[in-house]
This record gives sequence, C-alpha cells and structure tokens, in this order.
Amino acid sequence: MAKQTTYADSGVNIDLGDDVSKILYNAAKQTWNNRKGKLGEVIVPFDDFTGVRAIDVSNLPSGTLMNIGFDSVGTKMELAERVKNHRTIAYDLFAMVTDDAVVRGAEPALIGSILDVNSLGTSEKSFIEEVRQLAEGYIGAAKAANVAIVNGEVAELGSRIGGFGPFNYNWGAGVVWFAKKDRMFTGREIKEGDYLVGLREEGFRSNGLSLVRKIMKNNHGDNWHQVHWKKGNASLADLALTPSKIYTAAVVDMFGGYGGEPKTEVHGVAHITGGGVPGKLGRVLKPSGFGAVIDEPFEPSEFMEYTQALGNVPDVEAYKTWNMGQGMIIVTPKPEEVIRIARDYEIPAQYIGRVVSEQGIRIRNKGSMNPDKNRELTDESLYQKGQKELIF
Repeated sequence: MAKQTTYADSGVNIDLGDDVSKILYNAAKQTWNNRKGKLGEVIVPFDDFTGVRAIDVSNLPSGTLMNIGFDSVGTKMELAERVKNHRTIAYDLFAMVTDDAVVRGAEPALIGSILDVNSLGTSEKSFIEEVRQLAEGYIGAAKAANVAIVNGEVAELGSRIGGFGPFNYNWGAGVVWFAKKDRMFTGREIKEGDYLVGLREEGFRSNGLSLVRKIMKNNHGDNWHQVHWKKGNASLADLALTPSKIYTAAVVDMFGGYGGEPKTEVHGVAHITGGGVPGKLGRVLKPSGFGAVIDEPFEPSEFMEYTQALGNVPDVEAYKTWNMGQGMIIVTPKPEEVIRIARDYEIPAQYIGRVVSEQGIRIRNKGSMNPDKNRELTDESLYQKGQKELIF
C-alpha cells in the first residue's frame, strides 16, 4: 500500500499555522483601543477567532475621502534573520504605510498585513518564538502610529521565500486612511519663504538596504553581521536594523488629521524614502513650481556615514538613496510650533531650510565626501574629496 501523503509533507503545517494566526490575532486585539472613540474604531459583533471586524462609516459627512495604501518591509528582514531579532520589523512596515498616508494630509486608521514565511517549522522545532517577536513589534508599532490592526494573515510558501538562516519571510501591509478633502495637501498650498523642518531619522528606514548589504558583504564577507562596530556590543547588522521612526501621530497632531483641531499650519509633508531628499521633497514641491535651499540639514548617523565611506558611495548618490538623517520634512510657515509638537512626541526636529522661487533643490552637503567633514569616524583613506553643496 502506498504511503499516505499529508499537507505537512509539502511543508505546510496547519496546526502550527493556527497557533501563529492566534498569536497575531491576539496581538491585533491589543491595538483596537488605539482607535477607540475615533473614526476607525473597530467593532466586533461576535468576539471569536473568526469574528467579523468592521468599522461604522454610516454617518460620515460629505467631503470625506477614504483610500488604501500598500507597501512592504523590502529586504530589511534579512538583517533580522541574521541577528535573530524580529522585534522591530513591524516599525519599518508600519512606517512605510502610515507615514506615506500623512504625506497626503490623511489620517491612517486601520492596518492589515500578510506575512509570507518559508516555513513555520515542525511540532518538534517550530518558529513560534520568531512569530511572537514579530507580534511584539506589531503592538508597539500600532501604538506609535495610533492605528488598529484588523488581521494577522500568515501563509507558508516553502521555497518561494528565501533569505538568511532557517526562518525567512516577507511582510507587506495595507493601510486604510481617511481625510477631509479640504484638508488634503496638493502642493499648491506651499508658498515661497515657507520653512522646512526636518524630523530626525537615525537609521536607513526600509530604503537602500540592498546597497548597505552589498557594501557590507564586499568589505566584511558573508558573515558581516558578526562584525562589531567600534569594538562595542552592537554588530553591523544590529545598527543596520535600527527601526524606522514612525512620525504619523505627531504629524496628524500638527494638521489635525481627519477630525481633530489643527495645532499648527502645515503646507506640505515629504516622507524621505526611496529617492531620498531630492526625489521625495522634489515631488512635494513640483505642483508649486518652487525649489528649496537646505542649509542646515541633520547629519547622517555615524553608521550611515561609515557605510557610505566604506562603499565609496558619492554624496549625490547617497542623498538619492538614503534619508541622510531626515526621515520626514514638514513645509510650514510656523517652524517653532512644528518643532515643539515633534518634540512632544520625542522626535528630534530642527529648521533645515526654506522654500525658494528658483526650481531645484540645493543641499548643504553632510555626506562622507564633503571636504569639511570630520574624519574621526574611520580611516582617512576611505574618503575622497567631494562638494560642499549638492544641486539637484
């Protein structure tokens, strides 16, 4: 008699899948209070594992807009796989979708995600602990973004998912946002003379990590994640894994979101992800026809500067690939108020520049190749002479 074949023989363990789904569902439930009393409050008519989750939109006024945005972590989870720490990846996932929503003048409310894994393991050796770490970040990131999670979908896809080590995954999400049409940013609100306020970012967010990994592998070998920074406790992979700062709650507070009272005047928001400052700020400025002079930008983090120098990445390329210290830029006529609100949320913020009539973006260069840079970070021979100002 032929041996019977089960679904588990193909690499899909239904029992483990149910356990993981329960972990993610229970984590999601802990986020529902984030929207209590607000648009996007989660209603559960029947509170069980398969219960319907919904929101009541029956009384929304005319002029209310809703949309859904999607994004993923990209390749950053390989860093988590290398150091076996998955607790912060949700911050990168949520930052990619919720911070994109506020760029439009919208308030993100609900998040749904899909976690694709190569395997959840076996009953003898499972990856339940890794999923618990992901769920831990799930809860913290949702609180930081002030959103509710409505699902915890997981799928085992076997060899379709690869990476480093035995537990590999891709993680994508969709965010539901709401906006009042007359509060949305079009770019035409921007005026010559508006100030640019930068919100500090210490890490790479989820952008340009393929270049980071290439530089590290070329210079430190396949096991570069085991190399420690400046003989300290943090490895190079730990530093590259620095979680994205989530700016959503602070920026919603600034312009009032969907139903709140604005605390200051905001004319535009640029989320500095792929394309860097030139790409993302340039897109925000395009409808107005104005340009910008950024004369006091944040410095990139020490690790970002080290990575740039180690890979011999030109300053222009670095500013087009990474955030170089500013994860978000707020265009406003009232910079002091924007800075105060950001700091209320423990986000370092500072004046970085102005909107000008001339098109294009001029940046006072803080990259590694700048001839005025302090050379204490690493070997002088890593650096090449560059420019004091970059023009895009």
